[in-house]
Amino acid sequence: MLSFVYSSCSLVLLRYSGTTITLNSRRVLSNMSQHMVFVYGTLKEDEPNHHWLSDKENGEARFVGIGTTRERYPLVIASRYNIPYLLAAPGKGEHVEGEVYKIDDKMLSKLDILEDHPKYYERKIKKVRLESEEEVECWVYLLFKFKPYMLELPFLTTYLSKGDHGKPYVASEDDISDPDDI
Repeated sequence: MLSFVYSSCSLVLLRYSGTTITLNSRRVLSNMSQHMVFVYGTLKEDEPNHHWLSDKENGEARFVGIGTTRERYPLVIASRYNIPYLLAAPGKGEHVEGEVYKIDDKMLSKLDILEDHPKYYERKIKKVRLESEEEVECWVYLLFKFKPYMLELPFLTTYLSKGDHGKPYVASEDDISDPDDI
């Protein structure tokens, strides 16, 4: 039987079958609040919104590696702001390449604000294959409320704001355009 013995700011003592187990509580807490997130657009390194992930005020984010969605999705550029959207239409489109980050709860809540989850994008767990061939489950921000014409736009496998598509990202005051503007 596992029982709680003592806790302080940096130490947790547990007892299991007469044996006392000492744990660093900061490590325990940080491990408990870790999430994997797959970013495919302006949050990637060298892209216009990457500062959200690199700003320590937003929480912790550690680059894990390059990954590709296990399922195919349409990655398109749309709206007057040239926003990259991953459409919630699995099986259509391409295996999308992006970056995987391990983030804490604070960073996840900041990304939810940026992505206007769940009103605009919806965050869902999806499988992503890393370059090492390891498969991980990640939060992915998908657009569910998209207009049908968006499935007729060119599908991308990877996004670069200054890519050869000729549609550089245009920052808006709200960072998210109105869904009716798509």
